[in-house]
Amino acid sequence: MSRPQPLLSFEVDTSGQDTSLKHDNFDSEVQRSWYHYIPLCLLLFLMVAPYPSLLIVLVNHYLLTLDKPISFVIHFLITFTLEFLAFASLIVCVARDPGPVDFNTSEPESIHEREDIGLAEALITMGNTDDDFSPDKFCRKCWVPKPERAHHCSICGRCVLKMDHHCPWLGAKCIGYRTYPAFVHFLTCITAFSAYIAAISISAVRWSFNNPLLVPDQATPVHELLLAAAGVIFTLIVGSFLIYHIYLITTNQTTVEALSPFLLLRYIPPLPVSMKLSDPPMEEELSYNQRRAVRDAHRFVRMYDIGWRRNWAQVFGWSKPRGWIYLLLIGGIGNGDGRSFPRNPRSEEMLSQLATRLEKEA
Repeated sequence: MSRPQPLLSFEVDTSGQDTSLKHDNFDSEVQRSWYHYIPLCLLLFLMVAPYPSLLIVLVNHYLLTLDKPISFVIHFLITFTLEFLAFASLIVCVARDPGPVDFNTSEPESIHEREDIGLAEALITMGNTDDDFSPDKFCRKCWVPKPERAHHCSICGRCVLKMDHHCPWLGAKCIGYRTYPAFVHFLTCITAFSAYIAAISISAVRWSFNNPLLVPDQATPVHELLLAAAGVIFTLIVGSFLIYHIYLITTNQTTVEALSPFLLLRYIPPLPVSMKLSDPPMEEELSYNQRRAVRDAHRFVRMYDIGWRRNWAQVFGWSKPRGWIYLLLIGGIGNGDGRSFPRNPRSEEMLSQLATRLEKEA
């Protein structure tokens, strides 16, 4: 594994060539091998596998046995619509970049200006970092500015805006600011599809057991049982993830933030120098009582919780007319630029209380 290149180089070049900093590709990812796509292929297989049995149940039970063509059409349209929406959001999760962490390259002139930047200008820029990159740190692994709520994925080898988690099922890609709405939309569609399949299959199984002589063949009840079992299992599994992400959206957290209490250390006020801690302090520098204090505070400090309505609007909101169509199809897209987020007005007070407790536990 090659070592990351430093942000600034102080080596003296005697060749007479230009030694100014060059613009680099800050969003290069680790090259994926074929086996990284095996979980995605398995996911696609699981999504289409129920359809042969589903068609057999719909045709034999609802169309031929019960002679209810309207029920057949309704069930057919609902299941295929949910599956279509699930595939649409899955394509977005796999094809779209989860959240590139790079400089503002919207204007071509800014790129050339950064290419010609000198050493002194670079040092001045680092010392006057904008608030949009708070906490104003550079990633120690890929050497890029790390905006607020951005995290480095060691598997992808890059930083991701508002990273939620790394998902091996989606082509070994991260779920971040630009793909999280589509990911939640995918979970919703799969849960609804599984629950609907389970409901119509259980209804067909009950009818078959109560009317065994009217069943057209012996294979149809087997398909009904398999569909009912698979529907219940996937509803419980995928639905559990969906419920958890509904909680995260309601409290405006990511999976990384919810499972990493010591991320709060990035935002606490400066501690006294006498404590001999880094700024911000590191987890390994804290005592047992101080770590317990951080874990206790993590249950109550919600850095970005601005009310459940605004939290949901921040993740799924839109500003264009008829934006609800986009939201319905692939889950919408978050508001803002993914680099800065409004904070909970009470967070500063709670962080000050945490800093005071850390000082007492020292």
